[in-house]
Amino acid sequence: MRHLFIAMVALLGPVAAPAGASAQAADPAQATVKALDDGLIAIMKAGKAAGTKGRAATIGPVIDRAYDLPLMTRLSIGSVWTTIKPADQAALTAAFRRMTIGQYATNFNDFSGQSFTIDPKVEVRGGDRLVRTTLNDPKGEKVAISYRLRNSGGAWKIIDVFYRNSISQLAIRRSDFAGVLQSGGAKALVAHLDALSSKSESAKAGG
Repeated sequence: MRHLFIAMVALLGPVAAPAGASAQAADPAQATVKALDDGLIAIMKAGKAAGTKGRAATIGPVIDRAYDLPLMTRLSIGSVWTTIKPADQAALTAAFRRMTIGQYATNFNDFSGQSFTIDPKVEVRGGDRLVRTTLNDPKGEKVAISYRLRNSGGAWKIIDVFYRNSISQLAIRRSDFAGVLQSGGAKALVAHLDALSSKSESAKAGG
C-alpha cells in the first residue's frame, strides 16, 4: 500500500507547498476528502480477497465524485490541450481516469489498522482550498498528503495532490506527459497512460 507514497516521495523533495490564508473547520472541501479517505479505508479492508478489479470497481465511483478528472487531465497536459482533437481529448480523459483508479486499487490493497487524520484548518488559495491530511500507519509511519480542491458545479473536487507537502502531482505528470506528446501525440499518450495502469496491475498481480 505504501509503494505509491514511497515512490512519489523519492521523486519529489522538500519543496514546501506555498502558504495561504487560513479558513476554519466546517469547510465543505473537507467532506470531499473525508469521503475519499473512507473509500480508501474500505478498499484496504476489502484487501486481496476483492482483487484489484474488485477494489477498482469499489473505488471508481468514489474517485469520480472526489476528483475533477477532466480538469486534471487538461492541467496535466497543459496549453497543448487546445490543439488536440475532441475525440483524442475524450480518449485522454478516459485513460487518465483508468490510470488514477488503477493506481489506487493497486496500492491500497491491505489493511492493518491504518487511519486518516484531517487537519481542521483549511487553507484558502484564491478560489481554491487546500485540505491537509495524514495517513497514520500503526507501525509508526505517518505520511502527509494535501489536496487542492476547486468548486465545480457547486461541488468541491480535488484538482491536485501534494505528497509530504511537496511539489504537486500535476507538475510531475505534466513533465512526464510533455515528452510523450511531443514525440507521439495524443494517441501515444493514451498508450502511455494505459501502460502505467497495466504496470500497476502487473506489479501486484492477483492482489
